[in-house]
Amino acid sequence: MKFRTLVIILVIISALTVVAVEAISRLIDDLPSISNLERYTPNVVTKIFDKDGNLLSELFIERRVLVPLKEIPADLQNAFIAIEDNDFYSHWGISTKGILRAFLINFVKGKVSQGGSTITQQLAKTIFLTSEKTIIRKIKELLLTVQLERKYTKEEIFQLYINQIYFGAGGYGAESASRIYFGKSVTELTLAEAALIAGLPKAPSYYSPIRNPEIAKVRRATVLHRMKELGFINEQQEQQANQEPVPTEKHIAEQTAGHYFIEYLRILLEPKYGTNVLHKGGLSIYTTLDIKMQQAAEKALNEHLEKFDKQQQSFFEKEKMEPKKVQGAIMAIDHRTGAIRVMVGGRDFKETKFNRAVQAKRQAGSSFKPFVYVTGIDTKQITPATMLEDNPMVFAFDGNNWNLVSRDLSYLEVLAEKMTPEDLVDPMKVWCPVNLGSRYRGEVILRQAIYRSINICAVEAISIVTPAKVIDYARKMGIKSPLVNSLSLALGSSDVTLQEMTSAFGTLASGGIQTEPYFITKVVDKDGKILEENIPVEKEVLSQQTSFVMTNLLKGVVERGSGYRARELGRPCAGKTGTSNDSVDAWFVGYTPQLVAGVWVGYDDRTTLGKKTTGGGLACPIWTSFMKEALKGYPVLNFKQPKGIEWALIDPQTGLLALSKTPNAYLEAFLEGTTPQEYSFNKNIVTNQEPEELTDAEN
Repeated sequence: MKFRTLVIILVIISALTVVAVEAISRLIDDLPSISNLERYTPNVVTKIFDKDGNLLSELFIERRVLVPLKEIPADLQNAFIAIEDNDFYSHWGISTKGILRAFLINFVKGKVSQGGSTITQQLAKTIFLTSEKTIIRKIKELLLTVQLERKYTKEEIFQLYINQIYFGAGGYGAESASRIYFGKSVTELTLAEAALIAGLPKAPSYYSPIRNPEIAKVRRATVLHRMKELGFINEQQEQQANQEPVPTEKHIAEQTAGHYFIEYLRILLEPKYGTNVLHKGGLSIYTTLDIKMQQAAEKALNEHLEKFDKQQQSFFEKEKMEPKKVQGAIMAIDHRTGAIRVMVGGRDFKETKFNRAVQAKRQAGSSFKPFVYVTGIDTKQITPATMLEDNPMVFAFDGNNWNLVSRDLSYLEVLAEKMTPEDLVDPMKVWCPVNLGSRYRGEVILRQAIYRSINICAVEAISIVTPAKVIDYARKMGIKSPLVNSLSLALGSSDVTLQEMTSAFGTLASGGIQTEPYFITKVVDKDGKILEENIPVEKEVLSQQTSFVMTNLLKGVVERGSGYRARELGRPCAGKTGTSNDSVDAWFVGYTPQLVAGVWVGYDDRTTLGKKTTGGGLACPIWTSFMKEALKGYPVLNFKQPKGIEWALIDPQTGLLALSKTPNAYLEAFLEGTTPQEYSFNKNIVTNQEPEELTDAEN
């Protein structure tokens, strides 16, 4: 009977052994391959830098920066060993003493409160397994631990562990934890700081000094005491470290500026590198942005638009409309290289991520007129001394072309006999461009037409050079949006982006060299390999002489025209204001020898800014405030004059050569060979025009 019982017991034991072996065999088959660790790449932070190497922002799924073990301070390594696994360098991956100690504590407490895991076990769980508390998961953990210990050295395991684990507050790895809690690299940690960090992984939120500073102090004291017990530090060091305060807020710098730029960068780079590489690959992205200029631009835009919002309260009340926030955008480019220095796409990225600097297409108004005049100057069809007739214009469409039928609005009465009243108000059949305020000056010189932003003169000029030719020049200078092939193009009737306008004006600033805007200088992977590197892409599209003559004319817009507020900049600059129909859009695009910048202001839903609001009155002051700060420390330079320029004293009443005593005579720059040859005293000119005061009037 006893023999039979023994046999039965042996059979049962054998069966259980077979079952256990089969179960373990199946578990082993289900285990991730340890060899995968050789190809394992932890999620690493991608860093984005400005042009001077200042950290702009970080892209990450897990905020982690890898650091070699040799760069981890001895105090931090010892702190981990003391609190997590003091037998790490002597056990074979599993600590029998630790397991027994945890078992006894759990038995006494009647629940699972300690796991007795070694550093190797924690690494196996973190990389290969989930955090579920089941027997199967624990067995897998033990099996993986043994394999890890067999394949890798203790130093390799410890380095992986210290760079992998979570420390709370979004930080993975000791380097990120050090920067988050102390604002410094892990290599600079003190003993007290090292002890605090080593105490976090067990329960990052609970032991967080930011959430629970007193509990964090107790946990730090526990780590320090264990370090003293193991002989890593002495009692004096322990006491001194316990006296240090714990951090109570994050020290890592949060991104404060350039949100629209970073989002623009992300949108363009994700298709190229993929989301995983961009957010987990530890790239270093070096950009063209100037963080100081960016901050100045955001400040200028917000301050001026907040003031404008307050002014608009009465307008919305009068119109019985719900008040809304006006929007704006600023773009600044180093026109010598095409490097984007500033991109402000709106007032608050948290409220709206729509980037008005590159995505919004709005009517340019009079800020488009320079493309008309530069076409005429470059083709020598007009000169700075060309006289243009500022009188009403009536155009009629014959089915194929728009024909100028009169310079007198009374001619509409003649048309009325041939057309129905509906035809006369149909913009597809009759077009009568007008000046702001319906004011007309008769014959005016081109310079005045530009700085006064006279609509009729711009239409006359485009009639001379043709819309098709203006489109050609605008394209060469940097405008890429569709442009209407009609006379109304002269008044900025086509929708364009702020980036296009800024880049195109930069062509004039750089002496006729069109530089393609770019925002990345290079991208480097985590191993230091350069993935891409960008250099300026330049193309000469205008002569230096044409660019200088046009710049000289646009300086007049600032010196005595609609952009006079830019004179506060206190250095040579040129630019053009712009206001679209019904004052829906306000623009100012201007430049110095070092920088070109554009400002746009408007409502997203195209609500009017107010009948009296113009680009000169709203956008130009923003531009000036920004440029004052942006160019601090830069030398005051004037635009360089190239060879092939002739200067002549001009009579503004006739556009002819003047004598030194001619009233209001001024020096004008011309392309060589285009200077007037006749003197004005040979003409019988009678005028009673008086000098005009500065005004914002323009469309």
